[in-house]
Amino acid sequence: MKKITNVFWITLALVVLAVGYGALAPKSFETITGNMQSFITSSFGWYYLALVSIMVLFTVVIIFSPFGKIRLGKDTDRPEYSRISWFSMLFSAGMGIGLVFWGAAEPLSHYAVSPATADPGTREAFRESMRYTFFHWGLHAWAIYAIVALALAYFQFRKGEPGLISATLKPIFGDKMNGPWGVLVDVFAVFATVVGVATTLGFGAVQINGGLSYIFGIPNSFGVQVIIIAVVTVLFLMSAWSGLSKGIKYLSNVNMILAVALLILVVILGPTLLIFNMFTDTLGSYIQNIVRMSFRAAPLDVGNREWINGWTIFYWAWWISWSPFVGIFIARVSKGRTIREFLTGVLLLPSIVSFFWFSAFGTTAINIQDKVKDLVGMELATEETLFAVFNELPLSMVLSIIAVILISTFFITSADSATFVLGMQTTNGSLNPSNVVKIVWGLAQSSIAVILLSANGLTALQNMLIVAAFPFSFIMLLMMISLYKSLADEAKKMKISKS
Repeated sequence: MKKITNVFWITLALVVLAVGYGALAPKSFETITGNMQSFITSSFGWYYLALVSIMVLFTVVIIFSPFGKIRLGKDTDRPEYSRISWFSMLFSAGMGIGLVFWGAAEPLSHYAVSPATADPGTREAFRESMRYTFFHWGLHAWAIYAIVALALAYFQFRKGEPGLISATLKPIFGDKMNGPWGVLVDVFAVFATVVGVATTLGFGAVQINGGLSYIFGIPNSFGVQVIIIAVVTVLFLMSAWSGLSKGIKYLSNVNMILAVALLILVVILGPTLLIFNMFTDTLGSYIQNIVRMSFRAAPLDVGNREWINGWTIFYWAWWISWSPFVGIFIARVSKGRTIREFLTGVLLLPSIVSFFWFSAFGTTAINIQDKVKDLVGMELATEETLFAVFNELPLSMVLSIIAVILISTFFITSADSATFVLGMQTTNGSLNPSNVVKIVWGLAQSSIAVILLSANGLTALQNMLIVAAFPFSFIMLLMMISLYKSLADEAKKMKISKS
């Protein structure tokens, strides 16, 4: 078995302290983390907007530069997974469950509850709701993941470094990353991963429970949620035990089949022509307005500024806090691809699928809100919005059952991927962490989710994720500098700029 490093024990102690505080004093924990989150989003929103825009620009420059020819591995290495399996795995780990959760709810909220600038319920609010949803789930989100994933894959497979966040900073800090400073960086990455996945397990259980309650009348309660987490835990541990090439790969492929089936049904049963028209129109509007949206801080409009803090800044911080987990996983399954193929695939494919997904589910929800039923007036919980939309379509039961199964498989895949990543990070970057280590982290994540659900601590944990994203954003800046420095040095040695 690969040796468990100090990162494991230090992170485990921090997680126990944070969760213990959240369980014993939930109100105090939520207040403190909420105040910290509010301060960061209000005071450093400009920084998040600028930083994430720089990340998008950085990835685009690398794609079109001579660096794009460099392979993530030896020159003779080729990809381990087919493009379809590769895309399915990175998409399932990066976005999957979020698309199901927010597919109908976010566009509907931007349209009928709280538009970015327009009046609620207007045609302009409709157009704006789709454009900002594209913005939040498109190139900016995937650029954040791509930066971490590219740096990790390049240094691990090309330079022979361990698959650790700290190893990506060696071109700047050298051997200092082999000591306490490197441990500190890796502890932070592992802590963010544990907190993020535990939060997802909790919210995933709540959404599955919401779906079962809406469809079958099963009580929406803590006890049911514990049973859901227990069942999912057994399933993702079985998948983790079977290994990356079997469990996660097969589950990810199943995810994509179910997601495509659900998407096709919604397009057919919903307002089909309007969906295609909104997708086309919004894609053009997104491209046309991407620069303005990227830097929009609304310094002179308090109301608009609050909307940006609550949505855009929140999303940027959320994606940054998830980037260690998603980035490490994407890096692991991307060996052998060129940098250009890698970045093009990671940036464009998930973004386009997300755009069409939101066009289908968001347009359908808004169309129902306008012409069939006042969904907003029903005061639904976010996790119930999708099922309320399905309830107004033909084959509503079939759609709802597919959605619950899809949420569950995305749920299992995310947890499975996370146990693999945590195993890597706490065994010095091992590409095949032992099953014992993965099971320990799997049980720890599920236990944290149950404890926090019992104490209503998920909101506080979500706040803590946003707080954790702030210092990690500086690490990401250093990762970009380090990666560019190393790529430039290699290009000189290979004379790649002249080829």
